Amino acid sequence: METFSRIEEKLSSQKIVIAGVDEAGRGPLAGPVVSAAVVWDYSILNPGIKDSKKLSEKRREILFDYIRENAASIGVAIVSPEEIDRLNIRNASLLAMRKAVERLSIPPEVVLVDGRDAIPALPIKQHPIISGDDKILAISAASIVAKVIRDRIMLRYDKEYPGYGFANHKGYPTKEHKEAIRRLGPSPIHRKTFHAVASFIL
Repeated sequence: METFSRIEEKLSSQKIVIAGVDEAGRGPLAGPVVSAAVVWDYSILNPGIKDSKKLSEKRREILFDYIRENAASIGVAIVSPEEIDRLNIRNASLLAMRKAVERLSIPPEVVLVDGRDAIPALPIKQHPIISGDDKILAISAASIVAKVIRDRIMLRYDKEYPGYGFANHKGYPTKEHKEAIRRLGPSPIHRKTFHAVASFIL
């Protein structure tokens, strides 16, 4: 059974409402970026929640259901490929994070953010934490929620845009994916400003 981080133990012991926030989908060539914010109930034990990248797909799905059932509040936001092209991926990711926090039914007093950047235009005390998804339970939970939701979106896109292999690589720049773009051209959900995509746009 995993333990909570020191910062979470300290804040929760003071009855301070904490939200962890993370995103999924900064690196792909296609599809949206998805962010999740989670307010965890620290009276509930952690059954092995950790960075979504260190979990199998099956384990993520199991923990996704557990988080949905036991989190005090969850907020999710999706930013489209068109918005990513307009804003750039960094700004789009931060926008998704802000929207996810704003959609929490329980307003947090402190937001623990995965990465080095604070979320702009969010009037709540923040602590950016590098590799926070590997250190902070609430951020790990957010990473799982964001990853599972984004993967499910890409599975739907695989049926809508067959031939690209979205069900396999989820939009990430694999050899299979790049060859599909070369063969078929970019789809409507490809990020046109990303170099590996832009080079195939006439």
